[in-house]
Amino acid sequence: MDFGLVGEITRRLVELPGNITCIDTGYIRPQLGACYLIEQDGIAGIIETGTGNSLAIIQAVLELKQIPLENVRYIMPTHVHLDHAGGAGHLMQHFVNAQLIIHPRGARHMIDPTRLWKGALAVYGEQAMQRIYGEVIPVDESRIIIADDEFVLDLNGRPLLFIDTPGHARHHYSIYDECSRGFFTGDAFGMAFQPLMTAQGAYIMPTTSPVQFDPQAWYQSLQRYLSYRPERMFLTHYGMVEDVEKLAVDLQQRIETYVQIALSCQDSDNRSEQLRAKITETTFAELRALDCSLPMPACKGLLTMELDINVQGLEVWLDNRV
Repeated sequence: MDFGLVGEITRRLVELPGNITCIDTGYIRPQLGACYLIEQDGIAGIIETGTGNSLAIIQAVLELKQIPLENVRYIMPTHVHLDHAGGAGHLMQHFVNAQLIIHPRGARHMIDPTRLWKGALAVYGEQAMQRIYGEVIPVDESRIIIADDEFVLDLNGRPLLFIDTPGHARHHYSIYDECSRGFFTGDAFGMAFQPLMTAQGAYIMPTTSPVQFDPQAWYQSLQRYLSYRPERMFLTHYGMVEDVEKLAVDLQQRIETYVQIALSCQDSDNRSEQLRAKITETTFAELRALDCSLPMPACKGLLTMELDINVQGLEVWLDNRV
């Protein structure tokens, strides 16, 4: 491996407590999507897969860390949205000793990803799908382990506890690692982008992307996290955060605000525009109140896609309310 490539790979890594490595999967822009390599005495698991385009960086990291491909035993997407599980089939083809661990509601989408692809296609469009996500490859059913609630995986003597954490999606689990006293949270503990860090800590925000946003379930998932008294959370979007209790309160408050805004707009003739304007205004007001050092135009560029997707998810929630 040449020195230039080593430098590029190293810039995309953060070494974390407990032999955990945060890897930038190259999803759309830097520090938007992460996966996590967790190693225990030479045996490895990968939490999240990135997209179909993420395999090369993951392989390069393993080579850099001198972990043989055959020592990767488990691939663990927290849920089946394509930025978390889109690369699962690619990784399973290359890591021949690996098993895929998936939520019970997500297994069928890994075996046959056709419906998953069509759902994402409706959100992003054909051109963006090919560019951002690449090909989605099915996973052989015989290599899948279903992680029911409170399933425990033995990673070479290191127990990993899988708990059901709906709210963002019904097919979502989170993984508690006693060794690091942390949860791998997928999207169930929101998003906290590095450029939005302030003197008061991380700015945590919900991700309500279509189609299974459920605020009441999400509140229960947050309380369940806290019952384990975790010291840190490993977010897919993006990286490790601490001060968990404060961030849980912040996230629940922002989910509640989203719900209030959505309900206030539900009967509007131009609902989408009203909802987008109010969500955007509220987000930037919160960032200003926290003295975010990133200029507001840069914040807008950073968050426009996420806010648009959140609006879509809130509209689906409004349409499906009983």
